[in-house]
Amino acid sequence: MKAIMYNYNKWITYDVTKEKEIIDRLENILVESGFKIVKKAEHYFEVQGYTALWLLSESHFAVHTFPEECKMYIEISSCVKEYYDKFVDKLKEIV
Repeated sequence: MKAIMYNYNKWITYDVTKEKEIIDRLENILVESGFKIVKKAEHYFEVQGYTALWLLSESHFAVHTFPEECKMYIEISSCVKEYYDKFVDKLKEIV
């Protein structure tokens, strides 16, 4: 097996009232794409903001929100191109 990683990151402008809905949808897209979630760590910041990391058996996915600017940063790294490609394609449906 050759050591190859596929990486994707994106800033998403979003409606703050739909933050949880978008984050839940992102998690669903991970699973729909074939990724296996090993563990999820999340932190809610005092006043506002959220950061989460999904440890995947195929690498990791992260979300960082900036509600004061109605922006969210996402990043995925994967060693499985098939799952990575599916995730990026499905992501286009919601952003």
